[in-house]
Amino acid sequence: MAYNEDTLERIRQVLLSKEVDFQEKKMFMGVCIMVDDKMCCGTHISKNNHEDLLFCRISDEDYLKAVERNDVLPMKMAERVMKNYIYVMEHGFNSSKELNYWIQLCLDYNPKAKSSKRK
Repeated sequence: MAYNEDTLERIRQVLLSKEVDFQEKKMFMGVCIMVDDKMCCGTHISKNNHEDLLFCRISDEDYLKAVERNDVLPMKMAERVMKNYIYVMEHGFNSSKELNYWIQLCLDYNPKAKSSKRK
């Protein structure tokens, strides 16, 4: 599993500063941050270009705005676009302010997001 430990630590620090209870789960070839047992955000390294990516689960409205940016890509799994999930490219979350912005969008959506079905 490839991910940037520095990025993961930055995400942890933002969540801790907001006093968010979270868990980490290795998935998506990286680390997923779970809040209230729901996928919230995470990080991994792109297989294609080895870029550090932040993935975010955000609202429909925020998704539509985000995918118009040049630092955001829709998340795809086997060519299927994943609803409400985006990848933010490295240059889109370099500053603490930018990272905080993306994580706050994820936290704002989290209470409305559906939990994964338990197996």
